[in-house]
Amino acid sequence: MVAKEKSMKELQKEVDEYISQFKEGYFSPLAMLARLTEELGELAREINHYYGEKPKKSTEEEKAIEEELGDLLFVLICLANSLQIDLEEAHDLVMNKFRTRDKNRWTRKTQEDRSV
Repeated sequence: MVAKEKSMKELQKEVDEYISQFKEGYFSPLAMLARLTEELGELAREINHYYGEKPKKSTEEEKAIEEELGDLLFVLICLANSLQIDLEEAHDLVMNKFRTRDKNRWTRKTQEDRSV
């Protein structure tokens, strides 16, 4: 079964529909920032286990980097939704910033580099 690709708007709507089922609703922005930090720490731990010098203990649960990225994305979407921020628009703003401010900052690949 092939999963349907979802736009960021669809992701934000899906998360909002999920959270809207509960009386508690979204956590406060400060609480979500704490959760975002917690999830980032869990992602860092997994990356350190896979690519760093700190192997997992035999008693530690096996988690995938993909799952930790998903947790981080979920909380980020919750934060954006609670603040009425359209993440597609936020992304476009940032990409415009990088395309203008940093347009000559990095060494561009040549056409030959891209075909490799």
